[in-house]
Formats: sequence, C-alpha cells, structure tokens
Amino acid sequence: MKFTDYRIAPELKDNLERLGFNRPTDIQFKSIPHVLQGEDVLAVAQTGTGKTAAFAIPIIHILHDKKISKRPDGVKALIMAPTHELVIQLTSVFHKLGQQTRVKTFGIFGGVDQMPQIATLNRGVDILVATPGRMFDLVSQGHLDLEQVEILVLDEADHMLALGFLADIQQLTKQLPRRRQTLFFSATIDEEIKKLAYSLVKNAIRIQISPKDPVAKNITHGVAFIEIDDKRFFLERMIKENEDKKILVFVRTKVRAERVQQAMARAGIVAETIHGDKTQHDRRSVMIRFRSGELKVLIATDLTARGVDIPQVDYVINYDMPEQDENYVHRVGRTGRASHKGQAVSFCSEEEKPILAKIEAFLGHKIEQLGINEAEYQDTILFTEDTDNNWKALMKQAEEKTYKPKKKRSKKK
Repeated sequence: MKFTDYRIAPELKDNLERLGFNRPTDIQFKSIPHVLQGEDVLAVAQTGTGKTAAFAIPIIHILHDKKISKRPDGVKALIMAPTHELVIQLTSVFHKLGQQTRVKTFGIFGGVDQMPQIATLNRGVDILVATPGRMFDLVSQGHLDLEQVEILVLDEADHMLALGFLADIQQLTKQLPRRRQTLFFSATIDEEIKKLAYSLVKNAIRIQISPKDPVAKNITHGVAFIEIDDKRFFLERMIKENEDKKILVFVRTKVRAERVQQAMARAGIVAETIHGDKTQHDRRSVMIRFRSGELKVLIATDLTARGVDIPQVDYVINYDMPEQDENYVHRVGRTGRASHKGQAVSFCSEEEKPILAKIEAFLGHKIEQLGINEAEYQDTILFTEDTDNNWKALMKQAEEKTYKPKKKRSKKK
C-alpha cells in the first residue's frame, strides 16, 4: 500500500511525496487507519521505525478536515514529550507534513522566555507539542486552555515515566475532556507502562512491532575491552582516524561529559557537550551545528538518545556502557537510520562487563568483540596528544635512549 492510496487530504499527500514518503512503515501501516477512525491506540515499536509519522499524518488530516468546516479555534491535539529536543523534533515533523494545510502546530518547553510562547498561543494553535513542566506553568497562569483537546498523544511514554513524569501525566488527565482520543506510543513496555496506558485509553487497539533483533539491521556494532582510565585515548584515536565522520559519544553523567570534552580539547579535538545542565539556547545551538555537520563530535548523556532524529551519524560510541540495557538500543539507534549505514562501538571496562552481559541478554545475541592486541593498546596510550598524558610518551622515549641494547663484541680468534 502507498500513501497515495490513503483517504487523506491532497495537501498532505503532496507533502509526503515531496518528503520522499512513498510507502508506510509497519508501525505506520498498522496505526494510521485506527487513528483516522478515532480509536485509541497503544503502540510499541523500536526507535527509528517511523512512530512520529504514524500519529502525525492522521492527526493533521483529522484537524485539517474539521477546520474546513470552520470548527472553533483552540488547541485540539496535545502531544506530550519528555525532552526539549524531542519537542523541537516533533514540531518540525508536524510543520513539514502540515505545509499548505489549515493546521497550525506549535512547540513549547522550559528554559526559554515564555512570553513569545504565550503570544503565539494567543494567536491560535491547533496542535500543541509540549514538555510537562512548561505546559503546566502556562495552564496554571491561565495562558493555556486544554478544554477543547480532542486528541492526546504521549510520545516516548516509557522515557517520560523514567524521568518521573507519572504524577504530571495523571494530573494532566484531570485538565482534559473525558471524551477524547488517546494515542500512547512507546519504545518499550513493562507492567508500570501497561498500568498507566490502560488507565488512559479505552478499548485501545494494541500494536506491537517486535523484531527479533531490536537493533536496526544496517547498524554494525562491536565492543572493545578498555580500562576505564584509558578510554579517552581510544576515543581520541577513533576520532582522529575518522575526521570526516559525524560521531556521537555517549557518557553516563553530566560531569563525565565535560571531562571527556576537556580531554579531547587537550588532544586538539573540537567537541561539544549536551546534557541537562546546558541552557536551552546552548542545547539548541549545538544540535543545529551537529545536525548540519558543522560540528563533527558531540558528547552526550542519555538525554539525546530517546527519539531524537539526527541525520547521517556515522558512529555512535558508548564511552560508558549504559546503566539500562534498553538504553543501549536507544543510543545505537541514533545511527543507521533510514537507509544510512552506521557503526556502534562500545568501550567496556572490567567493571562494566556485568552490564554488557545484560545488554547481550536483552539483544538475544553476543556483541562482536573488537580485538586489540597488547602492542596496539600500548601505542594508543603512549602516543596520545592529550597534554596531561604526554609524560608517558616522554618516559618511553627516555627509556629507549637510556636502555639501548649494546652490540655484542665479536671474539678475537
């Protein structure tokens, strides 16, 4: 089936064709007809499968069709997302798919001045994409009315729960009309998520796309066993051997992100960081530069691993192994998107081997081990350009000069 076969607005079909959307993915094929019919949907599918378009396409059509009949203005669809980056990305997708339609989409999030957001809301918005914090701020101040919401979407619902938004989601439902359509999209599902989902949806259509391998086929991934204090030297080497590639590096904490960035700077490598302590302006600026390719190396916490579409990432490097086995899939899913091939490399220390075992159990197979012999390992450490480590190279050179083996004298006959 092609998108041209769907009974959706001609403007929407034109946008899909212009964007290169010809045939729906599995999650889109199974979700779109039910959303168009006004049914509640509980959908579970891995990252990179096209979940956003699975709800964006039918929502735009529904609201465009209703607006032709001059329905009252006001927010009719509310899309909840866990992070600023995801709000920006979702809003961008809605804008691209909704060009030339009568539907207006707007995204709101914290960390920026709220006055321009209030001004836009006052001018009228049909689809609102929001993080919970800023949305509740504007509701409590009387700047946002949710009484006309007809469609609620919870995107990356499992991540919203992981970030502690359960109480916010429960509070949100009290602000919305009881008669509404609810769409629940998640990359994973467990008992807590099921409990939340079934408290929100009514007679939902359940859709689950569960491939045998949760990692996309066009991602090659391997693991290298490297001691924790040596990881920065191997990261330096990988970046310098792939200078023209776009590389996304994942670390466990904000502090680690800054320390790794500083180590790369000492080695002459330009890299930036993105994490929760960065201002929204800085985060957005860095993402724009990384997406465009101006910035080649981005060091991130798991904040950016969920749902964010970054084009043409060549390498994902797990500098630190993720604490949650599912986060491995979300991290490596930032590469190998669409038809683009990608590579994922994990640096695993002795202390992290139990985490690796859990990840492999989750994947259902072993991750290929990348062999590093002793000579390669030592060379990588000794010849770093990290100024904090140059003494090792100097000591090695001094040893070679001091302890040159003496030539044996030939005995006189």
